Amino acid sequence: MGLTHFNDDGRATMVDVGGKTATNRRAVAMAKICMNAETLRLIQGGQIGKGDVLAVAQVAGIQGAKRTWEVIPMCHPIALTGVDIAFTIEESLPAITVAATVTCLGVTGVEMEALTAASVAALTIYDMCKAVQKDMKIGEIMLLEKTGGKSGDYRRDEA
Repeated sequence: MGLTHFNDDGRATMVDVGGKTATNRRAVAMAKICMNAETLRLIQGGQIGKGDVLAVAQVAGIQGAKRTWEVIPMCHPIALTGVDIAFTIEESLPAITVAATVTCLGVTGVEMEALTAASVAALTIYDMCKAVQKDMKIGEIMLLEKTGGKSGDYRRDEA
């Protein structure tokens, strides 16, 4: 499969999706932010000075999905039908895993919206907690699954 975001002159182009059929599309992506146990305890106890970290990160992740087309140059503006952000607290690491699920009925996929949502939520956690810990680490940003569209379904195989 060739690269689709280049024209015949080798210059960047936004793919024309006008002739495609609208289908239900769904993507799930994740990001992980690692921190020390004290920072995680402060988040869980609602003791971060900027407010409820996970509530703000949830709204930020949703906003990130909705505005993906404004920050990723070749993404189309998409009428999303749903965005959900879920957090898993991993006390043993310690870390918080962000899972973003994005859906639409459209002609192009929502993988970038899910990846952006997970990333923005993790970045928001960092922003709200940086006063107590600057060496947090954001990583493991990845697409976990996607459904719909011409390319079919995908599920990440961790094996």
